[in-house]
Amino acid sequence: MTSADSTERFSSRVADYVRYRPDYPPALMDWLHGSMAVATSARVADIGAGTGISSRQFLAAGHPLVAVEPNAAMRAAAEHWLAPQYPRFSTVDGRAEATGLADASVDLVSAAQAFHWFDTVAVRAEWQRILRPGGLALIYWNSRLLDASPFLVGYEQLLLDYGTDYTAVAERYQDDATMQAWFGSGLRGMVQLPNVQHLDLDALRGRLLSSSYAPQPGHPRHAPMLAALQDLFAAHAVDGQVAFEYRTRAFLGTLD
Repeated sequence: MTSADSTERFSSRVADYVRYRPDYPPALMDWLHGSMAVATSARVADIGAGTGISSRQFLAAGHPLVAVEPNAAMRAAAEHWLAPQYPRFSTVDGRAEATGLADASVDLVSAAQAFHWFDTVAVRAEWQRILRPGGLALIYWNSRLLDASPFLVGYEQLLLDYGTDYTAVAERYQDDATMQAWFGSGLRGMVQLPNVQHLDLDALRGRLLSSSYAPQPGHPRHAPMLAALQDLFAAHAVDGQVAFEYRTRAFLGTLD
């Protein structure tokens, strides 16, 4: 998969991404600002910021932030949503490996769900360049629990049955040992935090369609996938909702 492919594969999914992708738990910022002692005045570069889900939590905590995002539709969504609320928010058309930011211009590099698309060798040099001395990198994402409930077991099987390239995408996510090795002696801390979305059928459908491996209208698997999703929901919903459970995994360290 080329870098261009990973950049553009979400362009047609922006509306669903904005509405239905999960946020991150408040405990993540508590950990960052508490036991990890990162000041809320630290200037953040949110790399692969997408529609701004990851950016908003930093802005709400008081951080000045520049969102680096190569996908024009996602960047525009972030600007529309966040710029009116947060005067210390800006965006730049850049990639993880070539951000376009000035040397030593940020205190914290943040990379959330997009990290698994990056060239993890090339980003080290680029992020070292834009970080000020003593600056930190925070890498984190929501890992969907695959077997925590009968619903989640069924959802995983649905993706295996109908997803276009689900297995290839899922295999891109790094495990804890890989991330510890990536940071090496610079690793300052790591944490796992519970996170959950409670979704009705419309929200569950939108959550599925926000995924890059979900076949879109016109694809022969699209309608059968949605029919299977409706059956799955009907089998497991409680009071009109299902629980979409995650662990938010986070890693913080220097890149020296």
